[in-house]
Amino acid sequence: MSMVKSLVIVGGGTAGWLTAGILAAQFQSRIQAGQLSITLCESANVPTVGVGEGTWPTMVTTLKAMGISETDFLRHCEVSFKQGSKFVNWGTESGDFYYHPFDIPNGAFEGLCPTYWLNTASGTAYAQQFSSQFDICEAGLAPKTITTPEYANYAHYGYHLNAGAFSTFLQKHCIAKLGVRHCVDDVTDVTLATNGNIESISLKEYGVLAADLFVDCTGFKSLLLGKALNVEFVDVNDVLFADTALAAQVAYPTDDAPIKSYTQSTAQDAGWIWDIGLPTRRGVGHVFSSQHMDEDKAIKTLEHYIKQSGGTFDPDTIRKISFRAGHRKHFWHKNCVAIGLSAGFLEPLEASALVLVELSANMLAEQLPNTQADMPIRAQRFNDKFAYRWSRAIEFLKLHYVLSERQSAFWQDNRAAESIPSRLQDLLTLWQHDVPKLTDFDATGELFQAASYQFVLYGSSYRSKLLQNVEASHMQYIEQQLQQNQLKTQQLLSTLPSNRELLNKVQKFGFAKI
Repeated sequence: MSMVKSLVIVGGGTAGWLTAGILAAQFQSRIQAGQLSITLCESANVPTVGVGEGTWPTMVTTLKAMGISETDFLRHCEVSFKQGSKFVNWGTESGDFYYHPFDIPNGAFEGLCPTYWLNTASGTAYAQQFSSQFDICEAGLAPKTITTPEYANYAHYGYHLNAGAFSTFLQKHCIAKLGVRHCVDDVTDVTLATNGNIESISLKEYGVLAADLFVDCTGFKSLLLGKALNVEFVDVNDVLFADTALAAQVAYPTDDAPIKSYTQSTAQDAGWIWDIGLPTRRGVGHVFSSQHMDEDKAIKTLEHYIKQSGGTFDPDTIRKISFRAGHRKHFWHKNCVAIGLSAGFLEPLEASALVLVELSANMLAEQLPNTQADMPIRAQRFNDKFAYRWSRAIEFLKLHYVLSERQSAFWQDNRAAESIPSRLQDLLTLWQHDVPKLTDFDATGELFQAASYQFVLYGSSYRSKLLQNVEASHMQYIEQQLQQNQLKTQQLLSTLPSNRELLNKVQKFGFAKI
């Protein structure tokens, strides 16, 4: 019986080191007993893309499980707190906005929150009525105080971070604390066995490196799964049109300038602009479709946004990232699993890139084969789950575009029926007279739950026309929740510090360990 004893991750960056950390943390006893080795091999000559500077609240659980101090993480990775996303001008061009916060209201899964909201027509924004994070974010406040222990919160949060600093931080932790082996070298060849598995990789300096299982974290190149194993790439540019990002770093006007507690996404004629607040700078980028706007105009659009938002525009610092929206047909083929950009990329909207890395690494840990004979069964489970997750992610991102009333060609093309996945069309048909609820989704596989669809649908101008009366008991339940939410909001507005104030205190004092 051939056991799986060695695992090689090819490629570093955030995807590689997150994967290494998640796996090594879960298999510490096997690593320490010499029953499993995890080696990460990365090139010193390949820069990391670092597309994802925003995370989900899942990262809180991930870092904690890896044994990382939140204080250390915040101090070394230029981290700020993220409590959700704010979408500006996505409905029209007249200054409208809505929030997709991280807190999930009680009653959301059953559809009670939107049902109540649609029936009462209070005039209050959907997110503001059901989540205290609307007002917290508008006030520029943090999700906790300096006396809140590490990873605990008053409001759910993820992070904004410097991707390069995060990779370096993870690398040091994985090597020093988790027993991950590290080699810095260039892959010159990939050798396949007669059964089609990857037998080994050839390295420029170290020679041949064999393993039982390989993880491809080589970015867009997809050196192992794409090139060596020739797994097909599924292009979804007919659904998601964005294919280019222009990224810039923008200095704050003063050292005490406010730091946004959310990712801001502002719609433009042929895409949108992200605006992420880190402690020392802003990360700003224009995501657009090159079929609808040329690069010169895209740069001018970015320049206008940066100057209008109080920043200084430096064209020499702009970094262009071209990408194809899509994913591999299979994510685990033979003895190779692709995680990160090697598996696919859609666009930065809703920060799905890093959470897909976390979910992939965690499922690989769950399905790590005991023997080579287990491999095909484990691979099929993995592929089924992630085929579903990627398709659902595509649909949720598309929803943002479909709901817009903007009139430029890019937005009109996004509303064309032929560009909308059939399952999303079916859901929108159902939601004409119903609301998103748990039963619309596979609860075990969803990236974006019913609550997320509710925040986006009813944050926009979309209104379901409900045909049934609301149960009195449901109305009473939601009214109780609203009273509790109002009380919580008032308490938090008077208790929480600003994002910058808390981050400054963390640098000075740190959080208490749990």
